[in-house]
Amino acid sequence: MNLSKSLVWFRRDLRAFDHAALHHALRCSQQVYCVFVYDTDILDGLPRDDRRLRFIHASLASLDEELRRLGGYLIVRHGSARDEVVALAKALDVDAVHACTDYEPLAIARDDEVALLLAAQGSAFHTYKDQVIFEKDEVLTLAGQPYSVFTPYKNAWLKRLAAHPETLAAYPVDAFAHAFAPPAATSALPALEDIGFESGEAPLPAGMDGAEALFEAFVEDIADYGRARDFPAEDGTSRLSTHLRFGTTSIRHLVRTAQQLTLSGAGGAGASVWLSELIWRDFYAMVLARHPHVVERSFKPAFDAVQWDDGPDADELFAAWCEGRTGYP
Repeated sequence: MNLSKSLVWFRRDLRAFDHAALHHALRCSQQVYCVFVYDTDILDGLPRDDRRLRFIHASLASLDEELRRLGGYLIVRHGSARDEVVALAKALDVDAVHACTDYEPLAIARDDEVALLLAAQGSAFHTYKDQVIFEKDEVLTLAGQPYSVFTPYKNAWLKRLAAHPETLAAYPVDAFAHAFAPPAATSALPALEDIGFESGEAPLPAGMDGAEALFEAFVEDIADYGRARDFPAEDGTSRLSTHLRFGTTSIRHLVRTAQQLTLSGAGGAGASVWLSELIWRDFYAMVLARHPHVVERSFKPAFDAVQWDDGPDADELFAAWCEGRTGYP
């Protein structure tokens, strides 16, 4: 594949290293543009002071800074992602749009529609596995069926990784940075107020540097993770869930480190426990891809019949549980 111009569509992968879509686009294209869309199809349902938007906004600034260091820049749009990406691809006259695979039903439907619209105007749409180690049908039972229980899935996952260690190889970006389209004269990122949201400090260290700082601090105490994570009063977790959600760190980088700490014994029991949590992400992504009904219903239909307390105090009791006011330390 030899393309003249490509567009990389950032979604849940807000980093400029070990990035599958960016790597492949840079390798096969003479000129690569990058875009992120504040998608109104999602944002219209959020409160104006949404803290996730503050995290995303700070992470986009970090991403743009790194792309500029490499010779490129980030284009940011506000509108329906489906329409904005297709329109930008036409305006830039790109041969292809590259993105990392998403597994949520609405995102899959959106991507299918984008692919059709791009094809109608002569552009291809390529997606790449990036936010998980193994996806969809890569880990199956001996009968060729998806797993429905985590522990057998985990064992099969570990066996597959042992047979295919190259799965954890990083996707380099720096080596192909010469293919970035140079920054436009006017390409400043919009402020949150520009898209209808309140500005404010991100709820935790954001961007690629924020993710790595949290990870380095966590690794120092990872041996005690299996115990400390069960006590809310202790700072015993990695605090990387948001970073994994928005891709400001690489899952391959995290798994490689957890695996090395587990195999060497340097991470104690906690490293293997945390590795299991990372494997759980793959398990759920597989479940989501194979059983999209879990977005709205129970994985096992029998649990849809579970009766919940719907008495006069139900809302108050549920709020107390959400806020940690149940009376238990």
